[in-house]
Amino acid sequence: MSLIDSLKKDIHYIESLNSCMNCGVCTAICPSAEFYNYDPRIIADTVQRQDEESIEGLLKSDTIWYCGECMSCKTRCPRCNTPGGIIMALRRLSQEKGWFTESEKGRQQFALKRILGNNILNYGYCVTPDIVKPEMHPEQGPVWEWIYEHRDEVYERTHSNYKQTGAGALRKVDAQRTETNLRSNRRIGIHGEYRNLFPPKSRGRRDGPGKLFSAYLYG
Repeated sequence: MSLIDSLKKDIHYIESLNSCMNCGVCTAICPSAEFYNYDPRIIADTVQRQDEESIEGLLKSDTIWYCGECMSCKTRCPRCNTPGGIIMALRRLSQEKGWFTESEKGRQQFALKRILGNNILNYGYCVTPDIVKPEMHPEQGPVWEWIYEHRDEVYERTHSNYKQTGAGALRKVDAQRTETNLRSNRRIGIHGEYRNLFPPKSRGRRDGPGKLFSAYLYG
């Protein structure tokens, strides 16, 4: 199946690309275009031209990860296109092909999903206070360093029930139950984002740039 045919099956693509006239209004309003070498007008035009080689280049590039998904483009486009939605379709296809690992920004998505996924399975939370170590996150400053060193006392005062059973924002979560629930949710599609990162034929494959990510997700 060609790349454009794959995109045309994505609801984000279907609802986001009508008929781009290359006016550039989306680029003018785009916050990311101010800080990155990023032009949503070019992306919409590239996809509309159905240039397979150029689309593959996008899927392997940092460009599709610059978008902040603010959807300012949707509110201004005279043809009711949504370049941000096109970007969502491109990102999904990049993940399905395993090409996202060929760009720095794409690899950051891999790292983030792996870190947060492990935290959820191990602790029941995306982030817990004991994970944010001051030596690893000096940007948090001296106040956080003090809180980290006195976290048991601090969170007891805030009634967070830190690492304890019962009610509380930071209560101890049964990791085994969390993992069981997550695996069950994947099967019924609640976490379809993870399940669809790779199509069935590519799960467990031993070649290609996505092999490590596939192995991590599916064992």
